[in-house]
Amino acid sequence: MRVLVIGANGKVGKHIVFKLKKFDHEPVAMVRSTEQIPQFEEEGVATVLGNLEKDFESAFYNVDAVIFAAGSGPDTGADKTILIDQEGAIKSVERAKHFGVQRFVMLSSMAADRPESGPSGMKHYLYAKHRADEYLKQSGLNYTIVRPGGLTNNEGTGRVKLQEHMNNFGEIPREDVAETLVYLLSVPKAENKSYDLISGDQPIRELLV
Repeated sequence: MRVLVIGANGKVGKHIVFKLKKFDHEPVAMVRSTEQIPQFEEEGVATVLGNLEKDFESAFYNVDAVIFAAGSGPDTGADKTILIDQEGAIKSVERAKHFGVQRFVMLSSMAADRPESGPSGMKHYLYAKHRADEYLKQSGLNYTIVRPGGLTNNEGTGRVKLQEHMNNFGEIPREDVAETLVYLLSVPKAENKSYDLISGDQPIRELLV
């Protein structure tokens, strides 16, 4: 599949781009500035310019699927979070639907399905994620939503715990999050489902088999 990665220059997004190549997909990295292009083109990855706060409609031409991995981060103010994590995601869903995209995978956050229960300092972030996730669910697109726990920069282990709901919070390397998102892209059992994700014992490539 030709897959548009929104947020390709982010810490998870970069992993996603190169994992897509390993899974024999054709990634298209959406970046905000020309300075971000060479790192991808040097690896043979196509790029497209797009800004979630402005116009990025042209990024959706001739793509089969979208992985949305953009985010302002939980430490930004509410205004920026709403612009990127909520409205940017919602606009991405709208454009994907308009252009007939077949598959949409959303990187969310653990507790986004129950934002009222999250830490007080992250409420605006979790509610923004929640609204974007719910919009995707109602869009009619073939979706998968993944809500990882705390993200680390540790090397991936290739083993995770994936469940529709978890009561225990945990951590997971960004590399393993990226590989899970890319793997689930082509798993029929993951279609129109939402999952929590933390580090665990199950090999990623054996999930939902």
